[in-house]
Amino acid sequence: MRGMRRAAESLLSTYLDLFPCVAIIGVRQCGKTTLLNRLSQEWTTFDLERRADFEHVSRDPDLFFKLNPDHVAIDEAQLLPEVFAALRVAIDDQRQVPGRFVITGSSSPSLLKSISESLAGRIGIIELSPFSWEEVTETLGRDSFVRRLRDPGTEPWDLVGGLRPRGDLDLAHELWFHGGYPEPWLKEDPRFRQAWTDQYIQTYLLHDVKRLFPRLDEIRFRRFLELLGGLSGRILNYAEVARALDVSQPTVRDYFEIAHGTFVWRQIPAHTKNTQKRVVKHPRGYLRDSGLLHALLRVPDQRAMLSHPQMGSSWEGMVVEELLRQLDGEGMSYEASYYRTGGGAEVDLIVRTSFGMVAIEIKHSSTVHHRELRSLKSFVDEQDARLGVVVNNDSKPRLYADRIVGLPFTHL
Repeated sequence: MRGMRRAAESLLSTYLDLFPCVAIIGVRQCGKTTLLNRLSQEWTTFDLERRADFEHVSRDPDLFFKLNPDHVAIDEAQLLPEVFAALRVAIDDQRQVPGRFVITGSSSPSLLKSISESLAGRIGIIELSPFSWEEVTETLGRDSFVRRLRDPGTEPWDLVGGLRPRGDLDLAHELWFHGGYPEPWLKEDPRFRQAWTDQYIQTYLLHDVKRLFPRLDEIRFRRFLELLGGLSGRILNYAEVARALDVSQPTVRDYFEIAHGTFVWRQIPAHTKNTQKRVVKHPRGYLRDSGLLHALLRVPDQRAMLSHPQMGSSWEGMVVEELLRQLDGEGMSYEASYYRTGGGAEVDLIVRTSFGMVAIEIKHSSTVHHRELRSLKSFVDEQDARLGVVVNNDSKPRLYADRIVGLPFTHL
């Protein structure tokens, strides 16, 4: 079966050698529990969605960790906020001993706040997403563009030259259309995929969001979820969304915060640093799984997807997510933003890391005309970025200009 190994397995092993505790966070059904099951037999897992386990841990969290001082995994830890303070005490009792605890969490905007307030300096954080391109093609560990970026001295052409495709374009489009959630991807049954996605949306709304925010207006939030399909890839105007839902702008901001904090939506801020031009300052957002996007848009098949009005923004969102998933899988910290001037010059994704700034333009076409590179070249020169990259569907990598390269998606 395809895609069963995860990039995060290696990172989890590394972090267990470095930190007393490791947190695996991510959207529901992305494979966090499966990753826990890859731990050795000396580990014991407590699932807080299981009533008996919840009662066992919640009765007295401090006593629980005294009786279970190491090799303990807590699944869906956000369901018991008291566990974080108790975990801090348990870690501090043997601060220098690594690899004692693993926690997972999903569907909670307050999760990272709880981790940062109680466990700062004591924990390594892994963000797990649905399957990435290298996972579905079973090419984990192979030489890649993202891994080459680690060396800040690598020349532009050396970052892409010699890279091999991980899979063919048909498989890439299959991943794009269906998305990367493990269960429907592995089943490869169209009826199951459709039914699973419909049920997932209902579960997310009724089980997760409603439980976390019991006073939430369920009808309006359901309409908000439906709107997200049309908003994916667009610069956000909170006033327009508020009018469409007949709610206040602060309520709309809360809705976006919920969607972002539960890992369903990725909010990307505008790049405004060190620029002399008048720039758009509103954020842009994407549904983080393209299969979920196509389900909300009611796109029936790949042929319809290719002719859909939102085809370009859908492809763009999938590539943005793929790049950030690979960075997460390597444990690389980064800041992501986008750039757009009042005159319409635009860069789809800007990634700032310890290895420099990389500006990325995303196109579904296989041919890139030089006039299409003007915004990217201008940004790279003005911001003195390390590199500009055009991710497209060409047959091979290309060097377009001094610091501008073309990279086919299949080669990512």
